[in-house]
Amino acid sequence: MELVAEDLAAFAVFAEHRNFTRAAEELHVSQPALHTRIRKLEARLGKPLYTKHGRLLRLTDAGERLAAFANETRDRAADFLGSLDAAPPRPLVLIAGSGSYLYLLGDPLRRYLARDRELRLRTGDAGETLRAVREGAADLGVTALTVPPDDLECTLLAQYPQTLITRADHRLADRRSVRLKDLEDEALVVPPKGRPHRQQLERSMLDQGLRWSVAVEAEGWELLVHFVRLGVGPAVVNGSVRVTSAVRRIPVKDLPPVRYYVVTRGDPGERVDELKGMLL
Repeated sequence: MELVAEDLAAFAVFAEHRNFTRAAEELHVSQPALHTRIRKLEARLGKPLYTKHGRLLRLTDAGERLAAFANETRDRAADFLGSLDAAPPRPLVLIAGSGSYLYLLGDPLRRYLARDRELRLRTGDAGETLRAVREGAADLGVTALTVPPDDLECTLLAQYPQTLITRADHRLADRRSVRLKDLEDEALVVPPKGRPHRQQLERSMLDQGLRWSVAVEAEGWELLVHFVRLGVGPAVVNGSVRVTSAVRRIPVKDLPPVRYYVVTRGDPGERVDELKGMLL
């Protein structure tokens, strides 16, 4: 079976975006032309490569495997050309969440870039990070994981307790530590529904039969801290989140720590090992 290099490259871009409009723009082709390429790949393989869920596109198992193959083929070609001095190696791709970039990775990334290394940065939640590393769309990922997957190399980067943050005038502000039962009937500032941190908090409160309510949903740690500072309500955050002197930080004793990992595929290569070493 013949797989054309241009079609593989196009599918790798489509797999990264999971959006025909953005992928076509990056490839400088029309959407119908990109649709045709993907349909031809599906016909050659005899398997669907993606499915539609409303407005979302998701790769099938065959699609994820083809994306990984396409990215590996691209990387090997770039390394070969680089070894001939025909072209410089492509920039490494790092994917991480906004909290990781804000609170964990600033200093090591500055040191890495100071060496005149090229680096492409992407943002994504835990699921997007693992998927991008698996498929070869990213060389490294940094994300918080409850249980590291067996099919990727996951190295512990940092561990933080979960903490309650409140204003100084809150009833719990002078406590050295709290338990979840102390938050019963509180209106909390929380991430949007479906976010991993929100899901864990909801499960933990439900397991203990505790009542609580949502004061406001906030996207991103900085906005969440801002609402706490305004007095909208307290919030549970991981200990890496920075707060001002106007906000008190109190450990929550019966919540597990948040563990951040550097995630790579097996045998990532010297350049990836260099960046990984600097992150750690």
